[in-house]
Order: sequence, then structure tokens, then C-alpha cells
Amino acid sequence: DTRCSDFINGGFLTFPRKPIQQVVLKFQPFSIWVCIDSFSLCILPSEGSSIKPAGGCGLNGSLPQVTRGLGEAVLEMLSLGLLKIFSPIFVPPPDMFRRVVRQSKFRHVFGQAVKNDQCYDDIRVSRVTWDSSFCAVNPKFVAIIIEASGGGAFLVLPLHKTGRIDKSYPTVCGHTGPVLDIDWCPHNDQVIASGSEDCTVMVWQIPENGLTSSLSEPVVVLEGHSKRVGIVTWHPTARNVLLSAGCDNLIIIWNVGTGEALINLEDVHPDVIYSVCWNRNGSLICTACKDKKVRVIDPRKEEVIAEKDKAHEGARPMRAIFLADGNIFTTGFSRMSERQLALWNPQNIEEPISVHEMDTSNGVLLPFYDPDTNIVYLCGKGDSSIRYFEITDEAPYVHYLNTFSTKEPQRGMGYMAKRGLDVNKCEIARFYKLHERKCEPIIMTVPRKSDLFQDDLYPDTAGPDCALEAEEWFEGKNGDPILISLKHGYVPGKNRDLKVVKKNILENKPAKKTEHTAPAHKQVSSTPSIVTKLDEILKEVKSLRDLIGSQEKRIAKLEEQMSKIAI
Repeated sequence: DTRCSDFINGGFLTFPRKPIQQVVLKFQPFSIWVCIDSFSLCILPSEGSSIKPAGGCGLNGSLPQVTRGLGEAVLEMLSLGLLKIFSPIFVPPPDMFRRVVRQSKFRHVFGQAVKNDQCYDDIRVSRVTWDSSFCAVNPKFVAIIIEASGGGAFLVLPLHKTGRIDKSYPTVCGHTGPVLDIDWCPHNDQVIASGSEDCTVMVWQIPENGLTSSLSEPVVVLEGHSKRVGIVTWHPTARNVLLSAGCDNLIIIWNVGTGEALINLEDVHPDVIYSVCWNRNGSLICTACKDKKVRVIDPRKEEVIAEKDKAHEGARPMRAIFLADGNIFTTGFSRMSERQLALWNPQNIEEPISVHEMDTSNGVLLPFYDPDTNIVYLCGKGDSSIRYFEITDEAPYVHYLNTFSTKEPQRGMGYMAKRGLDVNKCEIARFYKLHERKCEPIIMTVPRKSDLFQDDLYPDTAGPDCALEAEEWFEGKNGDPILISLKHGYVPGKNRDLKVVKKNILENKPAKKTEHTAPAHKQVSSTPSIVTKLDEILKEVKSLRDLIGSQEKRIAKLEEQMSKIAI
């Protein structure tokens, strides 16, 4: 067959010189498999080519014992009549070989777990059966849902407080049932919201230096759900707007400043809501429900913009998140219980842009998205790995980058905001992996030789300032995130705390004040704040003294034991 001989000797490729055995030759986007044993030789086009194999190459007799190049062996068998070809062979054009590997600056991203002394040890991570991440992180604190008797609780640790965490360390413990989800406010690093099995949402103000005593009194209690609250998430650009979703199939959007439920989405979901995510400017939400539908909802108009039935056909829980360009990324399960990921365009949601099947594990895939780099990190509950993918405009749109693997399975995962990363080490993501008894930070890095700021890795990112007040958003206004540069690292602004004190409408106060009384109010309120800060510092000093005293006693006791052993 002249086409076969042309293919072999036509200059498109050179076969390796090796004894005849199984050889795989890969082309982009096709793969030619040349499989040889003592009975048959097959040259088949791949699934991606337009030519489907109608058979193969059958061999009459046995292969000659040759150790020359594979191409020469095939030609010899053709000339001797030993080889019969009865399927066409696809010859790829020469320009197909120009781009074998896709170019991306994130191809070499690698993950690395920190050393043991930088982990948070002896933490009793919650065992509640709910598919949330159990961990929330911001540039100041890491919060972890823990086991607690007689109610629900979570730890709030300053990032620098690594090592063994004492069992008597103070907790946030105001819920009467297990805590299911927690989320830090993006506009105030000391405010955190929690949802619980006790059907309430609570908002807490954490002291600037962390907890010195257990916190049982929330700033605001939001009551409106009739069943357990499994999802809480803050609005990305409007201050004090909080969304909660419960097992009563109800989504409520709260104005935390007044404690009011201003939007109730009651008849939208007929079953349990698995996930809720805001889009980039907070004008829309997307939800994944147990009825296997993904919905795009305008919450202020209380109407469904788009919905896709059976986005993933499996019965296991789905997740759906908005990407920066407005597309939706989902994870779920196929009918055969294979884990899937898919990309959707809300303008044409009937057909997916891309669908990929991964494996047959049972763990729900939790997606974490970085809008600056367009990378999605997938962490499966019960898995021991983190897979990451880059989303681009080129087919197949979702590009696998790499997998970070460890030996221990993960119970949950926290994801650090971009402004909390170390730009000097080219760190593009940081995870806080929950084990059964500890929390382990994992750092994702792009290797670079230069010590200069890498502006291609760190475009301007969403900062802590809000674009809108709650009242403006509820009136119908939208605002994109206010971006900040990370060139000199993220440093909280000096007047940021003033904003929190002044604008922390997390307390129920009269809304209207006259212009003449406002300055007096500021002066009066500043005195108690100084007093409370002094009290907190004195308490912390006292607790540190007590701790030092107990450690000194323990050291003396150990020294005494050592002296006895030496004798």
C-alpha cells in the first residue's frame, strides 16, 4: 500500500530503532497506536480522528526476527506479502506537529505541605455528616469547625498560632446544634458568619488579636429558617449582605446591619440545595440542587434566569460556581457514578461547553476558584489529592495542570484569599487541609528564578473595601470589586479599622442621626472602645503569665525526673 509506505518513509516521523515490541506514538490531537506481537500488527487512528478503524493489519505467519527500525520491518513484511492492510491509515498534516505541548505559565505549579511545626495540631475536627469545607481562612485568622459537646463550636486561630492547640483554647460556642458552615466577611477580617443545625445564622466579631476567652454572644442572630442551615456566603462587593440556604429549601438574603431578611427565595428549589455561589459583582447567584438542576437566579427580581436539568445525572451531590467571565463550572457524578466536571454558558445552558470524566471515587468534589489566574482547584472530601485545572478560551477549555498528592485523606479544606499570599515566594494559592486531628497548610507555587515582583502572576485582585452599601445593593445597584495591587504585599490600611468601628452596622442602632450629634457620638463611642481594648490586652497578658508559670512548673518537674534517671 503506497499510503502506508509513504507514511512510514515520508518524513513525517522516524520510528525508534529498537527490537519489535509495543510502541505508542502520540500526535496532537491524534494518537497513532502501533501494537506488535508475534501474531498481529495493527495501525489504528485514534478516537479523535475522522477515520474510524474498519479492521486492522492482519499478519500471515510469524514476524521475522529483526532488530532494525520498525519502519524497515513493516516495509519488509509488505514486500514479502506477510502483511495485509485492509483499513485506511490517517496521515496527519505536517503542521499538526508544531504545538505538541500547550503553552501556559501555570504548567509547572507545584504544591508543598509545610513542616510539622507550622501546622495546627490536636484539633478535633467536626465529624458532622455535611458536605461543607469545615474551614474558612482570611489574612488574619483560620476558623475550623470542631467537635463540641452540648452544641456547636468552631475555633478561630491567628495564623501565626501554629503548633499544638491546647484543649482549653477558647472557642466560638453560641450555637445549640452542630455548626455546618462558616464564612469570613470579605470586607472585614474580624467578622465571621456561621450556620447551624439549630436553624439559626449567627454573625460574630472576633477581637483583633484573637480570642482570649470563649465567645458565646454573637453580634447578630438571624432567624428565619425552619430547618438546619447548611450554607452561608457573603456578598462579594456589598457591605453586610449575607446569603443563607437551609434544608427547608429556602434561600434568605439578609441585611446584617439591621438583622432583617430582605429577600426570601421560597418556591425556587423543590429539594435540598447543595451549593450557592455569587457571580463576580454579586448581581446573580447560581445554585445546585438535589433535583439535579443548576439554576442561575436574579435574587432581587426573584426569578430564574436559566436552568439546566440533569447537569450531572448521578444521584450524589453537585457543586456549581461562577467564573470571572460569567460561565459556570460544575462538579458532579455521571449515571455510572464517575466524578465529572463541566463548563456551561448561562446564555446557552442546554449544551455544555466541555465535560470531563475523572474517576469513580465517592467523595464530593469541592471547587475553589481563583479569578485572577483562572485556575480551579478540586478537593474531594476523603481524597488525599488536590487537582488543578486552567480555564481558557481554547478547546478543550478546561486544561488539566497537575495533582498534589499526600498520604492522608482530607476531612475539609480552607482556601486563602489572594491578598493573604506571600508574593515574594510566587505563591499563587494556599490551602488549609483538615486531617482528623490537625490542620496542615499547603502552598501552591509557580517556580521563578527572578526575585522581582511577578506582575503576570499577580494582576490586581479584589481588596477588602466594599463597592456598595447594603441599602444600595437592595435598591438595584451593582458594583464590581475594588481592586488592589499586591506589588508590595498586602498590608491592611490604617483607616480600615476606623471604617469597621464607624460602619460596623452589625449592631442594631437607630438609622438616622442629626448632623450636629454625629461628631459627639463618635467621641463618646471612642472611649469605650479604648477601654475594651485595654481590658483585652490585660486579659491576654494575664493568660500569658499563667501559661508561662504552668510551663515553668512543668520544666522543673521534667528536670527533676531527668536528674533521677541520670543518678
